Amino acid sequence: MALTRAESRQQRNTSLVVGAASEVFAGQNSAVAKLSTAMLSEVRDVITDQGEREGSLIADPDVAAALSASGRIFGSDTIHDLTMMARAELTGAGPLQPWLDKEGVTDVLVNRYDDIWVERGGRLQRVPVSLGSEGGVRALAVRLAALAGQRLDDAAPICDGALPDGTRLHAVLPPLSTPGAVISLRVHRPAQFTLAELESRNMMPSAWGSLLRTLVRCRANILISGGTGTGKTTLLGALLAGINDAERLITVEEARELAPPMPHHVSLVSRRPNVEGAGEITLADLVRAALRMRPDRLVLGECRSGEVREVLQALNTGHDGGMATLHANSATAVAARLEALGALAGMTREAVCAQTIGAIDVVLQLRRSEGVRYLCEIGVPVREEGELKVAVAARWDLHGAPSVNPLIWESFARRWSI
Repeated sequence: MALTRAESRQQRNTSLVVGAASEVFAGQNSAVAKLSTAMLSEVRDVITDQGEREGSLIADPDVAAALSASGRIFGSDTIHDLTMMARAELTGAGPLQPWLDKEGVTDVLVNRYDDIWVERGGRLQRVPVSLGSEGGVRALAVRLAALAGQRLDDAAPICDGALPDGTRLHAVLPPLSTPGAVISLRVHRPAQFTLAELESRNMMPSAWGSLLRTLVRCRANILISGGTGTGKTTLLGALLAGINDAERLITVEEARELAPPMPHHVSLVSRRPNVEGAGEITLADLVRAALRMRPDRLVLGECRSGEVREVLQALNTGHDGGMATLHANSATAVAARLEALGALAGMTREAVCAQTIGAIDVVLQLRRSEGVRYLCEIGVPVREEGELKVAVAARWDLHGAPSVNPLIWESFARRWSI
């Protein structure tokens, strides 16, 4: 009886996978599972036949089923190990994936094929893993860029994007980096914290937790600032968790990180240009689009360029209860940072000052010290002699009670009935 094309291909796939498996495994009870190139290729074919798009998230059960389809009987431990390896190679970071999956790891940094570091618990540590050669680093960087939908080659030697699981990727190729390609991966942790949980982790004084709940309930416009890795997105997510379920929330991000537990949440994500330089959708484009989508609250994941103009205009035109994050070294440095971003959008200093005073009600400044991330300052935008300033109403240094500036704090507390 003649086989159909699908049956013929399945028979060929099974034969190849079994052959590859017999070459790789010393026996069914092999202590360490190893995944051959041929087996990985066949797993990719099986998953593609099932309609999965390469580069998208692939569930572990799908990978395990594809491995089982080889016709060889594996033990449960071997199936688990092979599944992790195959997923890491298909939609993950290959040999680096186990470190990305480790609890507490926030960054994985490749300086050379044999010089790899992770940040865990706020501290950098070197890890015993190798990518084989400088060519191996470059090949991994190019593959990760493709997973992120980006181009990485001699003509475009810098890549900044997000992997299917949300991990942030930044890679640079020689000769911009020496002696070889370098890779930086920022782990996306989908866990959602509440303000109470952040209080228990000593991210803020207990009195400030109730203050932040009041600001969210009273629909204050909040700007969260801080350096890289200080917990801006974590605090933003905790604030969003306190929003009333009846409200319609629209978030605008460069890479999706916010997942508030709300029934009426719309997530908009920007898009980079393709290899021909066309098709770009900027954060500013999305902010303008969001304003036409009847938001109760508008949130910008990170303000980093000319989209500051659209955000300030939105918060000045009746869209209260909005939030955004910003990179700045201190609350007092926020004013200069806003002016710099405003200049990118063609705004004068006077325009930035006027728009900020009307748009932003409070600045929450975060800091990281010795691996601890905490809310260190609460500030209020003010105008002094025609210039934009951020007056610090309260400070906290992780020890004891916060200190306050009586004049600024009393006015702030009176406005929000604290």
